[in-house]
Amino acid sequence: MQGMTTPFNVCIRGSGMVGSTLALMLARQRLRVALVGAPSPIDDMRAFALNTRSQELLSDLRCWPDNSFATPVHSMRIWGDQGGAVNFEAPYGQVLNHIVDVGALEKLLHDAVNFQHSIERFSAPVEATLTVICEGHQSATRQELGIDFQSMPYPQHALATRVRCERNHLQQALQWFKHHQGDLSILALLPLGGPQGQEAAVVWSLPSAQAHAWSTATDEDLSLALSQASQYSLGALHVSTSRHIWPLQTAQAKQWCGRFANGNSWVLAGDAAHAVHPLAGMGLNLGIADVAALSHILALREGNDYWRNVGDMYFLRRYERERKAGLMPTSMACDGLQRMFSHPHTLAQSLRNWGMNQFDHLSHLKQWTVHQAMKPTFS
Repeated sequence: MQGMTTPFNVCIRGSGMVGSTLALMLARQRLRVALVGAPSPIDDMRAFALNTRSQELLSDLRCWPDNSFATPVHSMRIWGDQGGAVNFEAPYGQVLNHIVDVGALEKLLHDAVNFQHSIERFSAPVEATLTVICEGHQSATRQELGIDFQSMPYPQHALATRVRCERNHLQQALQWFKHHQGDLSILALLPLGGPQGQEAAVVWSLPSAQAHAWSTATDEDLSLALSQASQYSLGALHVSTSRHIWPLQTAQAKQWCGRFANGNSWVLAGDAAHAVHPLAGMGLNLGIADVAALSHILALREGNDYWRNVGDMYFLRRYERERKAGLMPTSMACDGLQRMFSHPHTLAQSLRNWGMNQFDHLSHLKQWTVHQAMKPTFS
């Protein structure tokens, strides 16, 4: 019955990493997929921390980069603003996550899409039984539908760039929380270039005015500021790419699925559905979790629900409930950490740093936290 009224089963609006991954997953279900949007520039200087679940899904699609573009992270060190510190170590023979070069991952995804005959690219939306909206935080389709995107902006922007390091990163991810004169900054250095690399991706969350100022500073001035903010842990740092800044917020769409006026269905996924603070590096992992959940639920058509089509609201409402529930712990944790470190009171500063040091000595709790971060449940 599927495909009788429209030539495409699914139209995916947005051909970024979430949209491309979803297209490949749905093509495996013998669905005809229209993918809307041009491929992103390959010279993207961003990097993402991807957990084991994301790695498994992308590897299954044969879209996982090699170690020169997906650096395994064996440990993570976090410093507070008054002597607090926490260290995480991966279990023997495992890794905490991988820091993945965005350009390399996007190229693999786009090449795989181009190789898949049941996926067609379009520059504008086409009619389909189901439309999946993967257009990012500023989704035009979501706005046209009048969906309430409940957001709470932070007084911060994130600045992303890359640096060459004086010393080898030793496959460590490093992060500093600093509170100075009422302002919070969070600096993360994420290892790149493989196990022996001396390159790092920078994500620096700053008060908005400071982020804008550093985005236009000279490479020399920014390099010195990053070296000082990182306490020269990797030696002197030298900015090696362009910079990009964006406003930070926590947000979630109130409604994730529905119908167009013509009766066809739509559903949200990825950044069009939610946003979290980047301090935990969970952004793309959450989008891939959306992909895993939606593709798994639509695959139920191959069992007892074979008579339902891909736009059946039974599937879409189930996906919405599942992903809202799965998103809640991460969203609350990221927002809670941001608020905890933003609190200006000296007592709050002392308590949070004391708490970090106490947590660092609770080995069983740390092991549980590491396991949850490495292998969260998709569905």
